[in-house]
Amino acid sequence: MTNGELTQLLAAAGSGDRLAFDRLYKGVYAELRRMAQASMRREGSGHTLQPTALVNEAYLRLASEASWKSRAQFFGAAALAMRRILVDYARRRLTRKRGAGFERVTLTPEVDVAAEVPVIDVLLLDEALTQLSAERPRHAELVSLRFFAGMNIEEAAQALEISPATAKRDWVFARAWLQERIEAQRSE
Repeated sequence: MTNGELTQLLAAAGSGDRLAFDRLYKGVYAELRRMAQASMRREGSGHTLQPTALVNEAYLRLASEASWKSRAQFFGAAALAMRRILVDYARRRLTRKRGAGFERVTLTPEVDVAAEVPVIDVLLLDEALTQLSAERPRHAELVSLRFFAGMNIEEAAQALEISPATAKRDWVFARAWLQERIEAQRSE
């Protein structure tokens, strides 16, 4: 699907055209599935939520908020929906399984979505991202696009309409900021 077609479908879907939203979903399903797989790689091996279920749940949430003006807004909303779903899922699991242990990891300079990725405590990351969003919204959105949507620096920069150099600087700052907050949360 070309960017022009995607933009037209986004506009039509945003104005309430259900058929356009369904066509949009079919056109971006493969990309949403890739995003979901990238997010799921960071979950534990015993995770029962599957990428297809994550995409479908994100679709339902996106359908209720259809008001995007650009590709960047749409995929940003998709990344945020997936983040919220994973956080909700982690909270439900934690309430059933008090004291569940999580492996400590650091955010790496480059996220390789094809590589084996260690488990990350999504709840701590979500809390830290919420704090970062209050102080530096663009940085938090960059992290969401990289971490939850599996985008590389260039893709995230394009989605945020900033230069790759700015995205790299923001990524370095955000990683350090998040790592500091997550370590502080763990020690509390």
